[in-house]
Amino acid sequence: METTNSHNGGIMWFFKDKGFDDKSIQEMLKKCKRLEGVPREKASENWAYLRTIGIQERKIPSVVGKCPKILTLGLHEKLVPTVECLATLGTKPKEVASAITKFPNILSHSVEEKLCPLLAFFEAIGVPEKQLGKMILLNPRIISYSIEKKLSEIVQFLASLGLSRDGMISKALVRHPFIMGYSVDKRLRPTTEFLRSLGLNETDLQRVVINFPEVLSRDVNKILRPNLAYLKSSGFDYGQIAALVAGYPPVLIKSITNSLGPRINFLVNVMGRRIDEIADYPDFFRHGLKKRLELRHKLLQERNIHCSLSEMLDCNQKKFLSKFCLVEQLA
Repeated sequence: METTNSHNGGIMWFFKDKGFDDKSIQEMLKKCKRLEGVPREKASENWAYLRTIGIQERKIPSVVGKCPKILTLGLHEKLVPTVECLATLGTKPKEVASAITKFPNILSHSVEEKLCPLLAFFEAIGVPEKQLGKMILLNPRIISYSIEKKLSEIVQFLASLGLSRDGMISKALVRHPFIMGYSVDKRLRPTTEFLRSLGLNETDLQRVVINFPEVLSRDVNKILRPNLAYLKSSGFDYGQIAALVAGYPPVLIKSITNSLGPRINFLVNVMGRRIDEIADYPDFFRHGLKKRLELRHKLLQERNIHCSLSEMLDCNQKKFLSKFCLVEQLA
């Protein structure tokens, strides 16, 4: 009993030393009972190791607060081998440190029991070897998901949308690994049904999932419906909205205040164009307001040149200047 109390006191002083308050310390002790018996020296050693692998000192308290178990793990038996294994997945020096900062619990999972089966699962559905590490390090929480209960269900759902050929599913997962964190019944299926209700056909849906899977991850009532309501209030009819969403799906998740509103306002009130033109060229919303729309409109206006939105925007700067003989004007 005295030994435990001694350790407890040691770990308490260790945390006090690192700037934790009593409430945070108690929360960590609740999360990890084994923490009470950890010698201060072991905790210090593991803390120092986190710094050596590139985690900033100011972020270590947050990492440990989220996963206090890290301080109880054997340094050379567990932490070092796990970090070395994760390092083989990365291509950039800071990727592993960034992944651990995002999801510290990744260090507590078994390489043999969790990571290896996970890699085998993704390889089996066609995720390219080079993309495996990128995907897991971008969303390290994936390692905590059940292959049978969660990941397989998501893959089956995507296959039910017709994404079963040419590595379509793997493309969607690599493009937006965070999609795997959502429930099929509570998020992905309702979003899919909402997109269908707008008039998107199966080909349109597949295009959304492959190219903009993040749209499928957004909440229908909190994000998609408000954007739909804004597009209606701006003057688009249902057919035009269907064309907009099919052509540029992020129109449903872009900020109304910072993205959609300013662009529509610029088109109508500054460029003097009709709202219908965006329905013919949904990629209008893809282009930067300051760097592309305002600059190109100004150059065309000075020359009194009229053209469609696609002619104005659907090319790089060099081709744009050459197309409208504006090279000397910009010089």
